[in-house]
Amino acid sequence: MDSETSSDAIGSRWPELIVAAVLMALAVLVIVDSVRAGIGWADDGPRSGYFPFYIGLLLLASSATVLVKALLRWRRADEVFAERAQIGMVLAVLVPMLIYVGGIAVLGIYAASLLLIGYFMRRHGKFGWVSTSAVAVGVPLFFFLVFERWFLVPLPKGPIEHWLGF
Repeated sequence: MDSETSSDAIGSRWPELIVAAVLMALAVLVIVDSVRAGIGWADDGPRSGYFPFYIGLLLLASSATVLVKALLRWRRADEVFAERAQIGMVLAVLVPMLIYVGGIAVLGIYAASLLLIGYFMRRHGKFGWVSTSAVAVGVPLFFFLVFERWFLVPLPKGPIEHWLGF
């Protein structure tokens, strides 16, 4: 970082390199699996790996471009990626989302969604209890009806749904 950048800022060099490398690895995984599934045309149209293969190629090319550009400007002054306060705001969303993902395995998607929506509405949206409760219950209930009853697509359920007989 240059001398004008404050000490509580994070440079952009390493985040760019790490994200580009992770996306390149993901792109290679998509490409390899697409080739395994088949990327050509069958009698009835494209095989199952056709579109993911080309999406993987685009992802690989774009992330490689970001990686090369970051390496080429390595000796220049590091631009500010984010201030510590901004990273704190990202973590205020990221940590509850990670807890939500883990909560899906324990509570099921509907109960975990109810808790996540309620948390965000109260904590970050400063909504009252009535509107928070209505939305936090209504949204998972709506998706339960749409997916489980209308489309007949089962989503991960927890002990509450099993207790209710679903």
